[in-house]
Amino acid sequence: MGYVGARTPRREDARLLTGKGRYVGNVRLPGMAYAVVVRSPVAHGRLLGCDAKAAWTVEGVLDVITPADAAELLLPCVTLAPGQRLTSYRVLDDTIRYAGQPLAVVVAGTPAAARDAADLLDLELDQSPATVGAERALDEDAPLLYPEWGTNLVTDFLLGDADCAEFVESAEHVVEMTFRMGRISPHPVEPRGVVASYADDELTVHLSSQAPHHVREHLADAFGLTHDRVRVISRDVGGGFGGKEHVYPDEALVCLAAMRTGRPVSWTESPGDRLSATLPARAAVHRARLALDGRGRFVALDADILGDLGAHPSNVGISPFAVSATLLPGPYRFERVGVRVRGVVTNTTPTGSYRGFGQPECTWTRERLIDEAARRLGLDPVELRLRNMLTPDELPCTSRVYQQYDSGDYPRALRTLRDLVTPVTGVDDGRLRGVGYSCHVETTGLGPSMEMKASGIQAGGYETAVLRMEPDASVVVSAGVVSIGQGIETALAQVAADRMGVPIERVRVVLGDTAATPYSSIGSIASRSLAVGGGALVQAAARLRDKLLAIAAHRLEAAPGDLEIAEECVRVKGDPRASVSLRELATSAWRAWDLPEGVTPGLEERVSYDPAAYTFAYGAHAAAVAVDPETGAVEVERYWVVNDAGTLVNPAVVEGQIRGGVAQSIGMALTEEIVHTEDGQPLAEYLLPTTREVPDIEVVLLETPSPLTPGGMKGAGEAGTIGPPAAIGNAVAAAMPELAGRLTDVPLTPQVVWRCRQP
Repeated sequence: MGYVGARTPRREDARLLTGKGRYVGNVRLPGMAYAVVVRSPVAHGRLLGCDAKAAWTVEGVLDVITPADAAELLLPCVTLAPGQRLTSYRVLDDTIRYAGQPLAVVVAGTPAAARDAADLLDLELDQSPATVGAERALDEDAPLLYPEWGTNLVTDFLLGDADCAEFVESAEHVVEMTFRMGRISPHPVEPRGVVASYADDELTVHLSSQAPHHVREHLADAFGLTHDRVRVISRDVGGGFGGKEHVYPDEALVCLAAMRTGRPVSWTESPGDRLSATLPARAAVHRARLALDGRGRFVALDADILGDLGAHPSNVGISPFAVSATLLPGPYRFERVGVRVRGVVTNTTPTGSYRGFGQPECTWTRERLIDEAARRLGLDPVELRLRNMLTPDELPCTSRVYQQYDSGDYPRALRTLRDLVTPVTGVDDGRLRGVGYSCHVETTGLGPSMEMKASGIQAGGYETAVLRMEPDASVVVSAGVVSIGQGIETALAQVAADRMGVPIERVRVVLGDTAATPYSSIGSIASRSLAVGGGALVQAAARLRDKLLAIAAHRLEAAPGDLEIAEECVRVKGDPRASVSLRELATSAWRAWDLPEGVTPGLEERVSYDPAAYTFAYGAHAAAVAVDPETGAVEVERYWVVNDAGTLVNPAVVEGQIRGGVAQSIGMALTEEIVHTEDGQPLAEYLLPTTREVPDIEVVLLETPSPLTPGGMKGAGEAGTIGPPAAIGNAVAAAMPELAGRLTDVPLTPQVVWRCRQP
């Protein structure tokens, strides 16, 4: 039927676009109460007291939870860095380490009553000086967040070649620059939200989550419940972007409130809380050197990555900064690569996951260095890249920082991109114009479980798919990955329909309920839903198909190899009259009628797929920009992407993911940043990109199947976010070459660009 590779309309869209989405905000339970989280107004200090007498005078108040009520309630740090001292953290702590930290929860019968009571809580605070900024955290006189450590440094380790610096220092040409990436915040359509209920010693949690089984484990362990007594339901998730991959302290507190009050409790994050409560990402400083020989060949790449972890290591800890290190070489060959990775704590919101997970940062650093090298050496930046790019006959290969690149044609992507680019010409509006390029290799398909263990991740990376053909030959797919807007429900249905020979309308996909779906340790993160979850489904479908053919062969007195599935029948190849319908076969299988010897009743297969290795997608991006030299304002006028995500189950979905990722990352490049005052207060202004900032985006898809993944798929969900900052930054440098060496920080706001022009 050819569903794999077809531009099948997304089946999710019908309900999402008609107001029938199954979001947490739509959950209504009898007797539901409402929670408000009270947050710290200061970034550093102690909570000396929390007087709730006035709050209890508000009609309808059901509970007030303070740190003393949750002293033993802890959440884990799942990814641990070498030497990391802190492996868990309190959900309510009377030591304050960031503005916005939860200090109390008020529960009432109505949202208004809960809000009124929360405003009446009397907090007694002892404020201390704050430490803001990763570089400031290393100063000898910086206030310590954990005085018992004697430092703000959480981890310090090396990756790659220990002798890299020697190669840099002996090279003929060296480009050295320091880059800073502002912290940015996920901004999903659906904010974080939870509805928790507790009855008969069972906790049921409706949560907007990317990883419901992950959440179930942490909640069960936090409350001392067996895992079978916690059910997490995550139906439609209105965007995750990494910010919903784990359980937050405020979400755990809502569960505690439900257990204490005996009533369902609802909480939704307010817009005003998002910048201080939802984990941001990207905050890092890279000091890097690119070394070249006299022929323009890359010799070495050396970097010092300093990451800002915020108040404490989050669920993912140092791993985004480690990923920056392991993907730093990109699609190029180097004799040596060495990276030092450090993480520090500061009096700001803990940093976590965000779409791209460390890869836009290292791409910004590497690709800006390459363009600056081309400028200084008088070389064409595209030709310099092609001169140093790994070729198909060099793959598979292992990079200098241990990444096992599997398949692809990196030069083809860049050449295809170069042929697409049409600079804006003939416009005389006083603005300066330029085109910039960036290339990347993207790690997808997290991941091999034992490799995850070795790297400090306290989770497994396999996925399980359950595929069942019902007696009427309809098909049900159940998987542990979650629908977060990425189109996985449609893609899994396409794979199942294609391989089982049924119309896609007869395939149902069940996701997002720990009571009904197979276990998934980490869910829909890291561009893995189709590469790993789909890989499991491909294997399950192969087994179920073999069983169907075996039953049909018995009925038709033919060899299984002589049969095919077509038009909802199993038939002899070349003789469609010798056939039996899928429905008849399925009914017989479930009734145990006329089965060949050794074949068990029923038609259901359960397969767990643990990847042998990560798989690597790749892409090339180009941006055409116009820069106002008087104001520093940057406009992206045109944008092009060439991307290879292996076998394309649904090209339309992949294109949509790439365009959305580019739009999101244009914000990172030009407008988005959470800025803190010296005393740790986040400023309220946060500028998301609009249709004014996002041009038409031309996408060309290449297709090099992964030799690892059953079905050949690679991840595509993060690809669009990785290249734009570097492509846009290089375009601005091309438009204003006299400023190129100073264009080191993102976002490139008008103020940043304008300041670069000042002497």
